[in-house]
Amino acid sequence: MSRRISRNSLAGLLLAVLLAVVGVACSGSDRSASAHCRDDAPTCPASGSPASPTAGPPTTAAPSTAAGQATGSPTAAPSPTGKPTATAGAGGASDTPAAETNCASPGACGFPDADTTGPRIPLEPHETGYKAIRTNGLVIRGWDITGSLDIYANNVTVIDSKITSDNWWGINLRPGYSGLRVLHSTITAVPGKGPDNGGVDYAVSNMGTSSIEVGWCDVSVFGDALAMGQGNLHDNYVHDLAPFINLGGEWQHTNAVISGGGNTGHLIIRHNTLLNATSLKQGASGSIGLFADTGVVRNVTVDDNWIAGGAYALYGGDTGATGIRVTDNVFSTQYHPNSGGYGVVAHWNADGAGNVWRNNRMSDGRLIQPEPSS
Repeated sequence: MSRRISRNSLAGLLLAVLLAVVGVACSGSDRSASAHCRDDAPTCPASGSPASPTAGPPTTAAPSTAAGQATGSPTAAPSPTGKPTATAGAGGASDTPAAETNCASPGACGFPDADTTGPRIPLEPHETGYKAIRTNGLVIRGWDITGSLDIYANNVTVIDSKITSDNWWGINLRPGYSGLRVLHSTITAVPGKGPDNGGVDYAVSNMGTSSIEVGWCDVSVFGDALAMGQGNLHDNYVHDLAPFINLGGEWQHTNAVISGGGNTGHLIIRHNTLLNATSLKQGASGSIGLFADTGVVRNVTVDDNWIAGGAYALYGGDTGATGIRVTDNVFSTQYHPNSGGYGVVAHWNADGAGNVWRNNRMSDGRLIQPEPSS
């Protein structure tokens, strides 16, 4: 008997093998197909890798219960309905750095937007007002909160929820506490309210020295949206910051992400859409503001983000800054020809130990080289 196989038969065998492989691949509709599908991830990545790094070890999901619960342990969340399947690989970034492509808009190029962030389940209204959280391990899931959360506890998780704040912050972690995670949530504010003529400054504030995680969140309105020295900020959509005049009669500066220096840990800013459309006359500062206000800026990773707006799109840490890695980012021209009103980057310390600037491009593909710090 001949052992030769015709070309058509060989093609048929290859097709059958391919279909068999696809049939066992991980998908958003069958998240149990892979042990790598995290319960707090938007979908299982096609590569089978975790969708994003976390600030701590993965949390074991407890049995799912009704929306609107506040429990002592995280619960499994269903896959998002009507949202596109994630194509991110490990670290929340696409397999090909986005800075290598020409990008017309964040969502079109795989960056977070309104369709890929925020709650994935129906929400239950909770008129909490100001609420202090003092229960370790508490999980708030499925809540539509009118108020703010002040965290005096360890390992608190806010997931698949919405916060509309009229306070200084949406969520605030106090010094001495750790393990805060804010995932798949919408955090916004009421313009014109708050203690400082509408000074709803921080969507998520980390007042302590431990790392926190903020991922897959839709953040808007706040003047300084994500404020911390150390943390893991990934896959978030920060937009529509609201300028306001503070009690001193001046326009309050606005930043999508702000860090004041003196940090004790690592700040990771990876695969976010960070927009600051505030005009230069209304207090625009940066889309990412790394400022040496309270000490030297150190150990910050800014990787694979879509960045647009501000006076400068990025403030790079200034004199003395070390360990600042800015890689594979897209600086968009959607508000200004040079991303920020005055340019892409200011106060970049090119000679700082461990500082790296690599493969950062404008959204039209132009390679960016920072000017020397003055």
